[in-house]
Amino acid sequence: MKYFKAEYPIAVAFIILGLGIALEHAAVVQGGALLWGGLLVILAAIIGVAFRISHHAEVLALRFGEPYGTLILTSAAVAVEVVILVVLLQGDPNPTLARDTVFAAIMFDINGILGLAAIIGGLKHGSSKYNLDSANSYIAMLLVAIGVGMFIPDFIPDEKWEIYSVFSIGTMAIMYLAFLRLQTVEHRKFFEYSDDTAEEAHDQTHSPNALHVAIMLGAIILVGLLSEVLSVLLDAGLKGSSLPKAIPAVLVALISASPEILTALRAAQKDRMQTTVNIALGASLATVLLTLPVIEAIALFNGDRIVMALTPVQAGMLLLTFLTVMNNLHDGETNAIEGVSHFVLFAAFIALVAMGLI
Repeated sequence: MKYFKAEYPIAVAFIILGLGIALEHAAVVQGGALLWGGLLVILAAIIGVAFRISHHAEVLALRFGEPYGTLILTSAAVAVEVVILVVLLQGDPNPTLARDTVFAAIMFDINGILGLAAIIGGLKHGSSKYNLDSANSYIAMLLVAIGVGMFIPDFIPDEKWEIYSVFSIGTMAIMYLAFLRLQTVEHRKFFEYSDDTAEEAHDQTHSPNALHVAIMLGAIILVGLLSEVLSVLLDAGLKGSSLPKAIPAVLVALISASPEILTALRAAQKDRMQTTVNIALGASLATVLLTLPVIEAIALFNGDRIVMALTPVQAGMLLLTFLTVMNNLHDGETNAIEGVSHFVLFAAFIALVAMGLI
């Protein structure tokens, strides 16, 4: 029983799920405080479950070490993101939801997580070191993946979209498998840093790995069920309102990124910037290479093209982000000034969302 005492957020989420299913129709009909209150409670439950998923992923990550640890952490976060996205796509038509979610996730991961971590690490340690090869590898793959998945689609005519989607899915799969192989075998040392020390605070129970995997899988299914209720309430709340259309995408990105933010910030406090870089850039890469193929496959199955081409504002923000990250991650050290530059871009992203321009 001791293994399950810490799982109260999952138990509470089950109760909230039952109440949500029972009350969702009344909330939609009545609207107002019941609707938005219910939406916030469901959102809090999903985030609570996401933190438990991240905890179990982190325990496994610590046991397997880098770079496998980061792969487990980012894969768990992307799994949550994909599950929520797939569920939300079944609601009211929103052809830009997948694109906006991937874009928002990149803003959270690179500008939000990396910016805050560099500020915290810089203020506490002056400068924090990481393996430069890892940053260069991530950025190179990210540029190509975003180019293939989100820039080129703007030039693909409607009568050719299915052909390009098949190509895009295949390309993303090959890129991910190739990167996975290189990250864990041939170029494993790129994603390690010799000064990193293992954190044992979350691994004192010596519980079986299979137990952590089972709880993670069950929690991901629970997230999907909670997302069904969230989708109904969110569609009802946004219908006819003047709220920004990007809110669902930002919420999905926030849910998947929130546990990663805490993990990255804890690593920065302990001068483990390699872990932070792996999480920030690795999560962005995993989001693009794993989320886009799933969404494209759903579009092919349904026969309805989804919008993956970036808007001019989104393209501009991504350009600024990559120019900044390439300039900052060029010497194997981060500092607070570099962190501020990323966080200003994150603040600009939030401002643009609030103004309804993204």
